[in-house]
Amino acid sequence: MNGTEIRETILSVESVSKIYKMGEVEVPALRDATIDILDGEFLMVVGPSGSGKSTLLNMIGGMDRPTSGTVRFLDQDITKATDHQLTLYRRSKIGFVFQFFNLIPTLTALDNVQVALEITSGTMEPMEALRLVDLEDRAGHFPSQLSGGEQQRAALARALAGNPRLLLCDEPTGALDLENSRQVLGMLVRLKRELGKTVVLITHNNAISALGDRIAMMRDGTIHSIQLNKEPKPVEEIEW
Repeated sequence: MNGTEIRETILSVESVSKIYKMGEVEVPALRDATIDILDGEFLMVVGPSGSGKSTLLNMIGGMDRPTSGTVRFLDQDITKATDHQLTLYRRSKIGFVFQFFNLIPTLTALDNVQVALEITSGTMEPMEALRLVDLEDRAGHFPSQLSGGEQQRAALARALAGNPRLLLCDEPTGALDLENSRQVLGMLVRLKRELGKTVVLITHNNAISALGDRIAMMRDGTIHSIQLNKEPKPVEEIEW
């Protein structure tokens, strides 16, 4: 991605706020957030705990509804979608990768991917999804037989199985050491470059942000700034 490249806006967040009510107390988690997500970009959303990162990701992924504002995926206003339509949106358009791997412990890596395919409209073969994350040789292993990095790669394969337009990653390296973090981040960069996946990654780790095409900084529930990163760093140069 460079300054002359024109990319389609795949998703728009427009003046979105989210207020949670705890009895009579109102807790604002997101305040008037506005950002466009561009097709095929790697967008980093960076900020400390409590800055609104996860709430923003939940809005983008259709896992929660805003108190006010609009989230639009292409020509679909998902803030006006029914629960059924939101379920279809999450299944067909979004791949989720979380900090904790959420693999089913009694299923092999291959079967964990297969289960995901059964609830999506994707046509990717489970073994192909594992191949994309260099895990085909561990397909028959259970989560307890996999390292933390391998479990996260299996979770990434599961997210890819439905061939989503958007990969939403919530602190995907938060439970990993530096070496495994680099492997997972490198795969996300590769999926963006080779398959044209749009990746949105939230993190509190500012060092990781140097991998992104753009960096959105969050603070106190607001998007404080959005910076274009003309020269993303190679993953091998990331240190923390």
